[in-house]
Order: sequence, then structure tokens, then C-alpha cells
Amino acid sequence: MEIMSPQNTRVKEWAGLQEKKHRDKANKYIIEGIHLVQEALLAEADVACLAYDLDKGMPAELKTLLQSVQGMEVIGVSAAVIAKCSSTGTPQPVFAIVRKEQQGLEAILGKPDSWVMVLDGVQDPGNVGTIIRSADAAGADGVILGKGCADLYNPKTIRSTMGSMFHLPVVEGDLSDILPHARERGALLVSTSLTGVDSCYTHDFHGSQWLLIGSEGQGISPQTAAFVDKSIIIPMAGRAESLNAAMAATILLFEGMRQRDIHRK
Repeated sequence: MEIMSPQNTRVKEWAGLQEKKHRDKANKYIIEGIHLVQEALLAEADVACLAYDLDKGMPAELKTLLQSVQGMEVIGVSAAVIAKCSSTGTPQPVFAIVRKEQQGLEAILGKPDSWVMVLDGVQDPGNVGTIIRSADAAGADGVILGKGCADLYNPKTIRSTMGSMFHLPVVEGDLSDILPHARERGALLVSTSLTGVDSCYTHDFHGSQWLLIGSEGQGISPQTAAFVDKSIIIPMAGRAESLNAAMAATILLFEGMRQRDIHRK
């Protein structure tokens, strides 16, 4: 199948997925570029259709993968269609429309010694995506995005995950509902604070631990802070007042990985 006109009804629907209201209504989102499409296919995400630039042809990296994918529509499109659906100034030669899937909170809660990153009001999509990528790299069991966080399916969030959103569960939900369940299952809820007594390098990261990171401006909300069992500090030798959320989360994740001796699976 081929679609050449940017005015085509389906093209307008695809382009609309750059906006949250249309993603929520359609229960779908758009991913752009060879690497993200490749990661989605490898992870067996629910890809509805794949569109590629007819002039450039199907990218070689995707050709072999497509042989094993069932029930996905593949559509050749014009450069004008690609440009209309792209969120960047330099459009990629391929994009895909993916159906949202319910990520498994129960799978995270059910893990013994669960190792989870929790975000509370982290509004910058680049930070949210980077933290998901760091959590993936550090062997975490999942990421929870509380209310007030950037939308997981925002194109900038997706790009910043570099495909890690397909490697581990990422759950969007209400922390006041989720955190009590984590505590019931034995998780220690740990946040960072400039008034923390323990440093992240003396804190013991073994056992079930959920790490809470808040926004750069406000930190975690008072409602979320009420659930915290322990606050720790990231020591700094220089004169910077604080780290951004993604940097702070990454330091905690990798110190935890070192202590927990998580090896590449």
C-alpha cells in the first residue's frame, strides 16, 4: 500500500498523535526513526503500522525483522507525508504507529527484592526519558510515573528513552494508590534530600527498594513525602546547589547496581 498525499485522512490521524489529546483518544502513539522502530519490533510491541519513505526504500535493518512480524500494516509514503508526521526538523525515513499497552504494575510489585525508580512531578520529557534509559541500563525492575510527570508517549520522552521504554515496565499512575501497595510488599521507599543523614554511598541498597525523585523546582510533593521511609543525600564537593532529576536518579541507580551486584542479564 502507498500513501502520497499529506492531506490523506490517515496521515492527518498519524500527525495528530504528536498531541496528547489525540494519543489518549486513539490509545496509540507514534515512534520515529530506524532505532526506535527496531527496538519496538524486537520487543514485540503492539505495532499497528509501519510507514517508510518510498524514495529511500525500506531500511535494511528492518527488512529481516519484518519477516517475523504478523498482522502489521506496512505502508510506503512520500517525503511530504513523513515531514507532516515528524516532530523534528530533520525527519527520519521511517515511523511506526504503536498501540498503547497496559504495563504490568502487578509484575513490578510481585518481584522479590523489587528495584524500582519512582518519579513524582518530573515535568521535563527529556529528563523522564533519560531516567527510563538509566533505569534500564542499571537493571531496575521498572519505572513508575506519578501524576504531574511528562507524558511517557510525548515524542521527546520517547526519543530520550532511546528504546529503553520497550525493555522494562513503565507504569503511569497515582502514587498515593501505588506506594502503599509497595510498602505492603516490603519495599523501602527512599528519596533524596539535602537534609538526608545517610549519603547515597553509605546507604544500603539491598532488598526491595523504590527510589523517589521529584521535580527540580519543588522536589517530591508533600503527599508523596508522607510515604517516604528514608531520605538520603547525594554528596557534592563543588558549589552547585543541586543536580537535575535525571543526573540524581542515574547516580542512585548506578550506586544501587554496584551494591546489588546486578550483572548484565
